[in-house]
Amino acid sequence: MGLHILLIFGHPRKDSYCAALADQYIRGAQDAQVQIRRLDLIDLDFEPQVLVPSPQKQFVEPDLAQAKELILWADHLVFVFPTWWGNVPALVKGFLDRCFVPGFAFREIQFDHYEKMLSPRTAQIITTMDTPVLVDQLFNGSPLKKSLINATLKFCGISPVRIFKASPIKHSSPEQKEAWLKEAYALGISLNKGVLSPWDKFKKQINPWVKAIRLQFYPMTFFAYAIGAFAFIGTTGNINIPFFLLAYLLLFLLEVIVVFHNDFEDFETDKRNQSFSMFSGGSRVLVSGVLQKEQLQKAIKILLVFCAILTALVSWLSVNSFVLNIGLILVFFLLAISYTAKPLKLSYRGFGEITVGFTHSFATILYAYVLYGGSLTDTFPWLLGIPLFLAIVPAIMMAGIPDYEADMAVGKRTLAVQWGKTILARVAAVLVIAAVGSVFLLENLNDFRIEYGWPVYLVLLHGIYLAYMLFRFANKKEKPNRIDGIIAVALSYIMWFVLLPFFKLM
Repeated sequence: MGLHILLIFGHPRKDSYCAALADQYIRGAQDAQVQIRRLDLIDLDFEPQVLVPSPQKQFVEPDLAQAKELILWADHLVFVFPTWWGNVPALVKGFLDRCFVPGFAFREIQFDHYEKMLSPRTAQIITTMDTPVLVDQLFNGSPLKKSLINATLKFCGISPVRIFKASPIKHSSPEQKEAWLKEAYALGISLNKGVLSPWDKFKKQINPWVKAIRLQFYPMTFFAYAIGAFAFIGTTGNINIPFFLLAYLLLFLLEVIVVFHNDFEDFETDKRNQSFSMFSGGSRVLVSGVLQKEQLQKAIKILLVFCAILTALVSWLSVNSFVLNIGLILVFFLLAISYTAKPLKLSYRGFGEITVGFTHSFATILYAYVLYGGSLTDTFPWLLGIPLFLAIVPAIMMAGIPDYEADMAVGKRTLAVQWGKTILARVAAVLVIAAVGSVFLLENLNDFRIEYGWPVYLVLLHGIYLAYMLFRFANKKEKPNRIDGIIAVALSYIMWFVLLPFFKLM
């Protein structure tokens, strides 16, 4: 009943078939008893061309100002127009150019990140076109979807966007035109059930949590866990798939708890961070306000209870001592969460990089190895962790560069803050070479049961290139805060040290 709908009519002729579609949609919306208003672009008096360098600084005509007010009033935007030359008419394009400007539709936070200021509005597009839908998709590449839906509406936070195409309109029969009018009416009256489908509602609820989890960092943990399990399984031949998956689920959820907790504790530095990316600066769910601190705290508590149950179950199912398993999991988890948790707050004291390196290499490998029945005193899992540890630490060190100024402002004493960018990069380069060098040394040890073979030379080339990037960065007088390329190469370098043992041991 309280849904606000704005229909934006973009055909330059009011006697067109598009107008009939708009009328039917409005009639359906009125029957659905929602509040709907109509905006005919042809009646608006405004300059469609952007005549100044910054479109938000151009004089805003009264009609355009009123149109903006209507957009802000609306919960759901409905665009009705013909598709000409694969895209919107000039009338609609001019309106979008003048109306959807910075400061109203979006706001630049940094060069590759924007605040979507029209969220959480949704949209419906009703369009006519001569090109058959399949031809438009397969041969033309759906230009309307790319330009209007993806590059404009979704960019400004309007999502989901649905599209209804009356196509091909040319030479269509009166019966077909009447059927499309009925479909337009049906779209309007369907508003009595709301705009979002159950699936849309689920996605809107789950998407912030998926973002908070930061899934991009979990493959490394999975493969480290897998090589730990395979290191012991190789002596028995019994993989026990259900136990393998259950133990990994526990590890996954423990990592989620740590990631959530880090977001909570690092809120102040993340809020100040102006150089964040997908690799650094946290998940941004708290900073952007898509999740609240109370929600994150509640999720952590629920996960802790669930993980306690899983820990008991996994420890009981393991062939090793129940007490040993519980103790090992507890020690490793406490170490991981102490990255930001009081009283240690290791990342604030210069030990964060070492902590992450240890928990994601030695600790993860030993977790799986011991649960499958191995001993903490066995040398093989410890040896497996050496190259991985040496590869992880430089990546985590360099991830402190984008956070440098924000961390310094809140007193977070990362190695980047303590050592400075130049020394940090040079030490990272040495560790990168040490990682691949340790592989060559390990292959000659009797206790090390893996022969990496020729792929190790690819690792060497990767390491040399990464070290070159790091030294080049260290030698720059003006060092950029955003080093996405270096971090991406460093993170991909880590994967060699889990993937090669994974395929050798499985």
